[in-house]
Amino acid sequence: MWEHDFEAVRLTDQECDVCARLRLTERGENPNLVAELSTGYVVLGDDQYIRGYTVLICKHHATELFDLEPDFRAKFLEEMVLTAQAVANVFQAEKMHYELLGIGRGVHMHWHLFPRHAGDTPQPGPVWLTPKSILHGPEAQVSDSQRQAWIQALREEINRLQAER
Repeated sequence: MWEHDFEAVRLTDQECDVCARLRLTERGENPNLVAELSTGYVVLGDDQYIRGYTVLICKHHATELFDLEPDFRAKFLEEMVLTAQAVANVFQAEKMHYELLGIGRGVHMHWHLFPRHAGDTPQPGPVWLTPKSILHGPEAQVSDSQRQAWIQALREEINRLQAER
């Protein structure tokens, strides 16, 4: 079990690490930006041990789904599904893992989307059971050209899926 800092739940948007990343993205300074959707930003994960790991960051500083206005919440969930489908299609996922976590200074809602494949982690189960030294180690790094190719492929797939709706 983890130690949970319940004081962090009351962070202001100026104290929140996810809001800091959001501000960076809004200024056009996030090199991992895939797309801006109506409720959030799609970004390729910094580390790519699980190839295609993507994050959908909610535009609103909120810690729980029930904190969102119903219409915004429904759209946020719809856009998470759209993003997950794009990730699954581009990275040929056998199974998608969806995680809406948050602890410490990162309680601001953001979806972790993992395209999973058999044997992609040292042991079966959630990605987070993999040691940090592996998740953030040399195997998790990709070239800038590969990262940009994945970002472009995801962007095109999101656009294609949006056009179909």
